[in-house]
Amino acid sequence: MNQGKGMVLLSAASKKDYQLLVEQAAALVEGEDDWIANTANLSALLFHGLKNVNFAGIYRIKNNELILGPFQGQPACVHIAFGKGVCGTAVANEKTEIVTDVHQFAGHIACDSRSKSEIVVPIFKDRQIWGVFDFDALVKDNFDQTDQEYLEKIAAVIFKH
Repeated sequence: MNQGKGMVLLSAASKKDYQLLVEQAAALVEGEDDWIANTANLSALLFHGLKNVNFAGIYRIKNNELILGPFQGQPACVHIAFGKGVCGTAVANEKTEIVTDVHQFAGHIACDSRSKSEIVVPIFKDRQIWGVFDFDALVKDNFDQTDQEYLEKIAAVIFKH
């Protein structure tokens, strides 16, 4: 997790807002087992429910790399190697990565030059890493531990049915 010293971290949503988003996410996937439908709906929910977000989407693991899945935002990179960029780093480490300033992250992959900060949350299926949820923001320091806590809860509902 990369956090700058002396920086005041924001959160993309309040705990109250996140509690509602978690409930909405669970309701959206209730009874649906299609990962495309679930991740498309969750990407849209979070794109519109989080502050300053210019990308909310899924990358899934296929053929030993990350492949772009459903998302909201500008066109994005389609293939990402494990260990490359924030998404590939999250897969390699199997943990959430928060980057307060993407321009200070070595190897950052800039799909949208307007992005300033990012959080990438691993998605697990049957206790194996399946892919990641990727969120970019138009401002630095947009994500913190509150975002991590609730986005991890939302990522966990994708395959819970």
